[in-house]
Amino acid sequence: MTISESARAAGQLGRPEAAYDGEPAADGEIESLAEFDAVLAARSSLAGLRVQAVDLSARTPALLDVPVEGAVFLGCAMEAAADSRVRAAGALVFPPVPGLPFDPYRGFLYSAEELFAGLDEGYDATPDARSYAWFQRTKADGDIFASMLRAVHDDSVSDALDELLTGARVVGVMGGHAMERGTEAYAGAARLGRSLARAGLTVATGGGPGAMEAANLGAYAAPLPEEMLTESLELLGKAPSFTPSVTDWAAAAFEVRARWPEGGGSVGIPTWFYGHEPPNAFASHLAKYFANATREDGLLARSTAGVVFLPGAAGTVQEIFDNATPNYYGSRGLPTPMVLVDRAHWTERLPAWPLLRALAGERPMAARIALVDSVDQAPEALARLTEAGG
Repeated sequence: MTISESARAAGQLGRPEAAYDGEPAADGEIESLAEFDAVLAARSSLAGLRVQAVDLSARTPALLDVPVEGAVFLGCAMEAAADSRVRAAGALVFPPVPGLPFDPYRGFLYSAEELFAGLDEGYDATPDARSYAWFQRTKADGDIFASMLRAVHDDSVSDALDELLTGARVVGVMGGHAMERGTEAYAGAARLGRSLARAGLTVATGGGPGAMEAANLGAYAAPLPEEMLTESLELLGKAPSFTPSVTDWAAAAFEVRARWPEGGGSVGIPTWFYGHEPPNAFASHLAKYFANATREDGLLARSTAGVVFLPGAAGTVQEIFDNATPNYYGSRGLPTPMVLVDRAHWTERLPAWPLLRALAGERPMAARIALVDSVDQAPEALARLTEAGG
């Protein structure tokens, strides 16, 4: 089932609580209180399991009684008696870390509502902005504890992202953050996201503004009436850029979502490394990282159904060749499709296409790359390259 289909069928993605059958996932993780209760009801034991970022303050009687040998509790709030007992009974406990604007042990990806909570008071009050401010304070001070927290957080996000995308056919859409709302380029990127989602693909972007937001908006529009996208583009055009005001830019997106609340799902993978770029509100799931290198490699590696590269600058050029390298060497198996959009951009302004084609040579990846003139040609090109690869 694609991300859009599962969003419409279940109302949420990943491992919905309603689907729990009393057994944890194959990786032995418990990530919600509902799952904790279901597992205990079925097994009467937590031995060997991982309980991740679950508030267990109200589960003291169970924690005082059940077997916990070999269990690991990651950032789970517990009463003192429960904490002492599970440690003594053979569990390993990593307690919550107070004073952070984020949870390093989180079990699920972010939502836009979570990252933008408090937007009415201004963007600086939101968890997203406060997490960036914490990152700015700690990234250069050499504190091993802060760097460990960032690493644990990013690993937790990767784990949640893998769980979410299991079985999905993911297509990445890359492009520059400078693309403004209200432009034809932005509208084209939105149509692209809508077409890909309607073709049964899971749209994944860098999760930021510009081309990334447009593609996520298109995926959001996929199950909705045709006029939704036209009207949304007009509304969003009133706040064309996240500069000078992230607050106004984000508020316009939430206004669109309030008018059309039943949008389709997609994934955004942004980073606090570029903290001046806020995440967009149209990705239903946001895998936000501190480490940009982990984020970029993870986004491309998970785009198993191919990548569409819209016009961009240095970041997009880097992504083209980050993606080309494993295709060239075959280090991830068969090459995945790569579609570059806008012939003039990629052959004249930033001539990445001639180099990409020269690299491909007679290798298998040569049959999996394409250059098209317009964004509306990209879905057909992607489908053709997919067929060429068998």
